[in-house]
Amino acid sequence: FIGWEGVGLCSYLLIGFWFKNQEYNNAAKKAFIMNRIGDLGFLIALFMLIHQFGTLNFAEIFSKSSAIPVGTLSVTLITLLLFAGAVGKSAQIPLFTWLPDAMAGPTPVSALIHAATMVTAGVYMVARSNLLFVLSPVTLITISVIGVATALMAGSIAMFQNDIKKILAYSTVSQLGLMFVALGSGAFTGAMFHLTTHAFFKALLFLAAGSVIHALHGEQDIRKMGGLK
Repeated sequence: FIGWEGVGLCSYLLIGFWFKNQEYNNAAKKAFIMNRIGDLGFLIALFMLIHQFGTLNFAEIFSKSSAIPVGTLSVTLITLLLFAGAVGKSAQIPLFTWLPDAMAGPTPVSALIHAATMVTAGVYMVARSNLLFVLSPVTLITISVIGVATALMAGSIAMFQNDIKKILAYSTVSQLGLMFVALGSGAFTGAMFHLTTHAFFKALLFLAAGSVIHALHGEQDIRKMGGLK
């Protein structure tokens, strides 16, 4: 949990790197606040896990959860709140708008934190806690529905963007939606596979975008680009 919060703090500080620009400061605050909303759910879920199982150790929770019948209300609540944390961190509907704004940060930050490490933390957390999630069909359906909705909506928005980094940001939101569709379908291995491949190709896309922006002296509008081959 401390690591989870720490990466959110790093993101906030790095998005607001050019702190003399008020718009960038606002983007940093937006990312921080939206993550706090999701993390509140995550924190409540941790307290409920301690109350239910008396521990936060994965091995102990999993061994005790085998005795719990499928669809138990407490497990459904715990998994939904854990998923709320993932929604904030991994930019799903309704907490997705911070990620496109996070493109205010320097491009290497976008490549590392907003393509590979921070935004996939939610996906990893759900996959790591898969035994709990399997006990709650309601949560799995919720994850799938939100994943599909996010993937379609972010993909649609990306088609109408003109900022080279925002296109990649919405593409990231869309790909994260696909990962959650896999998680909700019970294909935890598939979600982790896509998480890994996405980390590589999206980080490279961001670095390539940064290279283009640098070559064009800070221009990010794709309508003013051409002949880049």
